[in-house]
Amino acid sequence: MEPLNESPGLPESFPDTILDGSRFIRACLRRPVDRTPVWFLRQAGRYMQEYRDVRKHHTLVEICKQPDLASEVTITAAEKLGVDAAIIFADLLLPLEPMGLPFEFQAGEGPVVHHPVRTAEDVRALRTDRTEDLAYVARAIQKVAAHFRNRLGIIGFCGAPFTLASYMIEGGGSKNYIHTKQMMYRDTLSWRLLLDKLVKVLEEYCRLQVLAGADVIQIFDSWVGSLAVADYREYVLEASKRLVLAVQKMGVPVIYFGVDTAGLLPDMASTGADVIGLDWRQPLEEAWRVVGHGHAVQGNLDPITLFAPLEVLELRVKEILRAANGRPGHIFNLGHGIVPTTPVQNVQAVVRMVKEFRLNEPTL
Repeated sequence: MEPLNESPGLPESFPDTILDGSRFIRACLRRPVDRTPVWFLRQAGRYMQEYRDVRKHHTLVEICKQPDLASEVTITAAEKLGVDAAIIFADLLLPLEPMGLPFEFQAGEGPVVHHPVRTAEDVRALRTDRTEDLAYVARAIQKVAAHFRNRLGIIGFCGAPFTLASYMIEGGGSKNYIHTKQMMYRDTLSWRLLLDKLVKVLEEYCRLQVLAGADVIQIFDSWVGSLAVADYREYVLEASKRLVLAVQKMGVPVIYFGVDTAGLLPDMASTGADVIGLDWRQPLEEAWRVVGHGHAVQGNLDPITLFAPLEVLELRVKEILRAANGRPGHIFNLGHGIVPTTPVQNVQAVVRMVKEFRLNEPTL
């Protein structure tokens, strides 16, 4: 194990002043912290009554597009839970609209793209010059950053090129990603052009968020676990790496997160992302060894454990914290988002458990 008072130097792209930030930012950069920082994927959501009250009057997209509402639900969730970071309330698919690909959320079906991208002509028609249309996300970040005034880390985010491409091609979620993989294999030129366009738009989108006050950008590759390792390396890795590097050059660290990615972790780490998000399918110590201790890691409690009795929940939380073993660079989180019926008091209890944990306390 690395000594707890040592960690590698910052990349040149990160200003020294970032070390004056929150314990969350320090952990992203593998700097020593006074305790493990904690936040949750989808911490502002339907499990929380305050969010349900807002949703009675507004759709998800309406909340995203109104900075007052987006900042309100972001702030309310972070303060109610007592976490160390606030992630802006937005949706992965927002960049599709300025690219000329409208979508909507249909009850019981999730997001639906009515005119999926299936041909070379469809790809060529996508625009890359309207990213400023997403400025409402930046305005929401400004409001959240002004509210917390460096008390918490502020997380901006975007979807990863592969995941957004798969939504665009499939027209929504998918089990097998047949249309996506067909384009990858049969029309590789169009596939690469699509990823190039996405990287350009996502880079500018992230820049808007960083300039507005985001301390960290999380890149969500929600569907990348559907890929074979060889296909990830051949068709996805280069675009993901370009996006990661572009964001880091803005002076902020990057978290790269995917689901069902145990076989992809070494290649995801090769993107150069500062933090690799882990799902719950591997023990943390095994996944961190695979990722390499030159990266921070985030995770990795199974979100359904939040439904367990408190004694079971505490056991699982402490197992993860003991597996991290005090090494600089662990951020406690779930291995996926909080689900809608999760008891709020259990989420709050996890925050208390993490805050109160001491590495040398007796095992339960």
